Amino acid sequence: MLAKAVATEAGANFINISMSSITSKWFGEGEKYVKAVFSLASKIAPSVIFVDEVDSMLGRRENPGEHEAMRKMKNEFMVNWDGLRTKDTERVLVLAATNRPFDLDEAVIRRLPRRLMVNLPDATNRAKILRVILAKEDLSADMDLDSVASMTDGYSGSDLKNLCVTAAHRPIREILEKEKKEQAAALAEGRTPPALSGSADIRPLNIDDFRFAHERVCASGIRIRECVSLYNEV
Repeated sequence: MLAKAVATEAGANFINISMSSITSKWFGEGEKYVKAVFSLASKIAPSVIFVDEVDSMLGRRENPGEHEAMRKMKNEFMVNWDGLRTKDTERVLVLAATNRPFDLDEAVIRRLPRRLMVNLPDATNRAKILRVILAKEDLSADMDLDSVASMTDGYSGSDLKNLCVTAAHRPIREILEKEKKEQAAALAEGRTPPALSGSADIRPLNIDDFRFAHERVCASGIRIRECVSLYNEV
């Protein structure tokens, strides 16, 4: 999203590439695809080439298990990246993202002069993210998203989305359980089962729904540490 925002603010075309888009089972095709990407970027300049999870594509070349074709593709990428085949008037920017910066090749790191560390959002930004996620949801009048933001320390944007999804399931689960009990009671008494509920019967989300979800959805970093701790105990 940050890369898209950069391209939008700069008025540039956005090109998102991944391993699957430039690799091929045929020897030599990967280099052609890389050259085609930079050729396209030059023709539609100004443009931004974004490589997500760049460590999977441009990792260290001294890896003994790496295939020769992969090493040639990396070399072709870096040759084009240097601008040896582009004109001075063509503005092409390469952006990359990774969770493992230390796995990158030294030549790749030299070509990335600006490095930005994207930390987890603080309470203020978590509240903003929650407002964006819940913009179209029906919330109760006393709903306080700042309280939800304060209880979600260490949560990423993805964790907050999972929290909201879990909270939104609770009113629906209550209706399903209510319908199940009413139908069972109607069958036991020989009555006609009541009509099923509709979307209008779903109550607004309240703070208790988010407390319920908070007990079941923790921060992803905490889950990783718990898994490592459990593995060490085993």
